[in-house]
Amino acid sequence: MGDTGRGGDGGAVSEGEAARVARVRRETGETRVEVRLDLDGRGVGRAGKGPGEPAADPTTGTADDRAPIRVNTGIGFFDHMLHALAFHAGWGLELTCDGDLEVDDHHTVEDTGLALGQAVARAMGDRRGGIARFGHAYAPLDEALARAVVDVSGRPFFAGELDLRRDRVGALSCEMVPHFFHSFAQAAGLTLHVDVIRGANDHHRIEACFKAAALALKAALASTGGSGVPSTKGVL
Repeated sequence: MGDTGRGGDGGAVSEGEAARVARVRRETGETRVEVRLDLDGRGVGRAGKGPGEPAADPTTGTADDRAPIRVNTGIGFFDHMLHALAFHAGWGLELTCDGDLEVDDHHTVEDTGLALGQAVARAMGDRRGGIARFGHAYAPLDEALARAVVDVSGRPFFAGELDLRRDRVGALSCEMVPHFFHSFAQAAGLTLHVDVIRGANDHHRIEACFKAAALALKAALASTGGSGVPSTKGVL
C-alpha cells in the first residue's frame, strides 16, 4: 500500500487548497500505519478526549475547538504521548499502527514516527511561504523540565539529551523515545533539538519532551499570512 498525498486520497484537498491536511499510509512487512492529520485542528465540538484533557463543549464549541485526536499503536504510554503531541500542537490527528509487537516495540515506534513526519511534510505543502519556520518552547511536568527547538528547514536532523534511566515506561522502551524524534524529524524535514533540563521521573521527563516539542512545532508551523519564503536562500 502506498502513501497518499496532501488533503486525502490521491492528493485531493477536500477543504480547499489552503487546507493543511494530509493522509499517509505506510505498510511494510513489519507494520501498517495510517495517519490522517490536520495541522490547523479544525472541528468544533469534536475533540477526542485523552487522559486528563478537557472535553469539548458540543453546544458552544468554546472549550476545545479541535478536530478529533484518536491514536492506537498498541503501546499505551506511546499513545498517551502522541495524544499529548497532537493536543498541544493544536492538530487534528487520527493514527493507527498495527505492528509486530510480538517482536518488540522498535518497528512500531520507528514507523509511526516516519509516517507522522511524512504527514506533517505533506500537510505543509511546498513550504514556499506563510509559516514562521522557527519555534522553541519549554514545558514542565512537576519536577521535570524539557526544551525543544524546531527549524522547518528542509534539512532533517535530530539532537537530544533526554537522560532517561529506566529501561521502559509502561510498554514503551525508553531508548525508543529519541528514536521516535529522530524518525519524525527525518521524515518531516525538520531540524529538531529536544533536551531534558532537569527531572527525576522518566515518565515526567518523556512527557515534558513531547509537550515541549508540540509547543515548538505549533510555533514553527504557525501561519503568518504572508507569501514569502522565510529563508535568505529563497527556498526551504
